[in-house]
Parts: sequence; C-alpha cells; structure tokens
Amino acid sequence: MSKFPDFEGIAMFARVAEEGSFAAAARLMGVSVPTVSRAVGRLEERLGGRLLNRTSRQLSLTEFGYNVASKAGEIYRQAEELESEAMELSLSPRGLVRLAVPMAFGMRWVAPLLPKLLERYPELSVDLHLSDATVDLIADGFDAALRIAVLPDSSMVARQLCTVTQYLVASPSYLERHGRPQHPRDLAGRACLSYAYRARTQEWKFTHDDGTQESVVPRGPLRVTNSEAMIPVLLEGLAISELPEFIASEYLSDGRLERLLPEWHMARGGLYFVTPSARSRPAKIRALSDFFAEHLAEPVWQWP
Repeated sequence: MSKFPDFEGIAMFARVAEEGSFAAAARLMGVSVPTVSRAVGRLEERLGGRLLNRTSRQLSLTEFGYNVASKAGEIYRQAEELESEAMELSLSPRGLVRLAVPMAFGMRWVAPLLPKLLERYPELSVDLHLSDATVDLIADGFDAALRIAVLPDSSMVARQLCTVTQYLVASPSYLERHGRPQHPRDLAGRACLSYAYRARTQEWKFTHDDGTQESVVPRGPLRVTNSEAMIPVLLEGLAISELPEFIASEYLSDGRLERLLPEWHMARGGLYFVTPSARSRPAKIRALSDFFAEHLAEPVWQWP
C-alpha cells in the first residue's frame, strides 16, 4: 500500500458524509457519481473497514465511518482554506520577494525607488541582494533579478526594461597628458581599467559606424568587481576605462569625463527583469516587474 494518503478519497468521502448521498456530493464537486463511488470504495479498502451502509434507497454512516467522517471533514475544510489563501496570495501583491540586483546599479537606481514600491504595496517585503556577481536564481532561491547583459540567460524568462550602452571614457586631464586615441588599436600600451564580471570575455569589442569590428584586451593597474571603484582613478587622470551609461552619464554631463571613440560603439545591451519561469508567477512578481518597467523604461541616465 502506498504511504501517500488518499486525499481524493478522503475529500470525496467527507462530501458524501456531509451531503448524505453520492449524487449530491458528485454534483457539488463537479464529477460523476461512479467517480465518487470508486473513490469511497478505494478508501474503505485502504482503511480496512466499511464507511457507509448502502441500500438502493438509503445511505448511512457506519460507526467506523462516523468516526472517520469528522476528521475527513476537518481535512477537507483545511484544504479549502489553504487553497483560498493561496489563491489570494497569487492575486494580491504580498509576501516576501528575494530580488538580486547588480551592486552599483542597485545603489544608484533601485534603492531610491524602494520607498515608492513599499508605499504602493504595503503587504510586500523585499530581500534585496546587491552583488555584481551573477547569481543562480533557482539554486540560490531567488524569485527574480535585474540583470544588465547583451543577451539574457536563455534558461530564464527575461523582460527587457530598457537599453544599456557601455562607453569608453577618460578625464580631460588624462587626455591632456596622453592624447586622445583615434582608433581602438591606439589603446595598446595605455593604462586601461577592467571589470572582473564582464559577461563571457574580458575583451573590449568595438563596432564602427561602417560595420568594422575591432577587439582589444585592456591592460592596466586596476581590475575591479564594482565599476564605481574605477571612478577615483579615472577622475585623477590615471587611466581609460569603459563604464555603463547609468554611471557614466553623470560624469559626462558635467565634463569630468569625456567619451572616447564616439564613432566606435561598445556593447549595447539591456536591463532585464529575469525570473526562473513564466508559469504560475504570483502577483508579487508580476507587480514588481510592472513597477520596474514603469520607472526604468525611460531612465533619466540614458545619454543622448
């Protein structure tokens, strides 16, 4: 005999005991009378005792059935309550969301949105994981992530919120001392800062307006796991680096950094809201996805 309880048989017997007939129980549950009869018979065989006295005109509980019926009814009611609560959770944004976000982007552009998010959804709580390392959503138990990538992980379900471009930058003082590079090949021998968590490769790949492509391996005195750490070195005029526009735009707009090789484009990726599966996504995940789409689809940091 299976050790797994016969929940179907218990539920159908509870309904029969409550309604006093197979037909009434079958009608309420939306199944056929033979289905109910077989389920009750299977439960009797499993439990080793008769639950019901059946005649052509009358149905009554045995003493054994009477004792079982009260507990079966309680199990049935608890199951109904559980299902009702679960359906409510799936329809109303509430509960805990474990969200993974890149460190620099999260501090600059996600954290300032949290007050508005929590005010809009007072029954929602967020466990915000800030790290530039790419987490495994399923293995690490995350509900969702914001990811900045050229292409999202194909095993995940990704909603693009906006585009994100990388820019090659340097300070005016660096350019005054070392000159402005005119071609990606001019970066050879120059101090270039690199980012440890670049997707797939440590190469800088450039595409010219005419379609020509060029790759450079940056070499320099500093490699970081967070792009913010490059800023002081760049502002001191000690090196060149790439920066995502959500960081670079602030410094480009006030002239502290300048964009290099504007006719050569670096990686053009996107900001994605990523979840492990599109099926049965609870309301809290749908609400979070829509919230970020509302506030990040046309970000103020996009550089013209």
